[in-house]
Amino acid sequence: MPQIFFKNKNISKKLKLKLKNTIIDKTVTYASETWILSKRNRKQMNIFERKVYRRILGPVYDNEKENWKILTNKEIYASVKKPTIIETRRLNRLCWFGHVQRMEENRIPKRVLYMNLGTTRFRGRPRNRRQDEVRENGRKIGGEWWQEKVHNKEEWKELLRTARNCCILHMPME
Repeated sequence: MPQIFFKNKNISKKLKLKLKNTIIDKTVTYASETWILSKRNRKQMNIFERKVYRRILGPVYDNEKENWKILTNKEIYASVKKPTIIETRRLNRLCWFGHVQRMEENRIPKRVLYMNLGTTRFRGRPRNRRQDEVRENGRKIGGEWWQEKVHNKEEWKELLRTARNCCILHMPME
């Protein structure tokens, strides 16, 4: 259904980008705080996002070569100036983590976050856990003392706002 809007030449690019933000970004990242994505899944999500952007932005006329060209990945992100779906997911997870950290100790979400099920892990390289990803992303945005900043709500929100604006959690394009 959204394809009809993205292909329509009578709708402005600005409106198409707003549609993409409300329809696709909100539905794709819904409850993303709980996801554990593999490298392959992250790559597929980035590819999907770039396909949508290419459909919205369309080809661009190159005056030097006097022909039409499709935007490269870097050109797309430079023109859109918005965090990717993966970055948004990471920031949502950190926001949720801060919320749970500020909860009282007896609350169920906090107990579940640190629950040890007592099961054994599979052989080989261990899979990434939620805590591992949160710890890595927290270090990226707040340095070594990021866990102390979680307990101050205003300081934590400011840190996440800075990370969102500066694209600190940006990973190389996969």
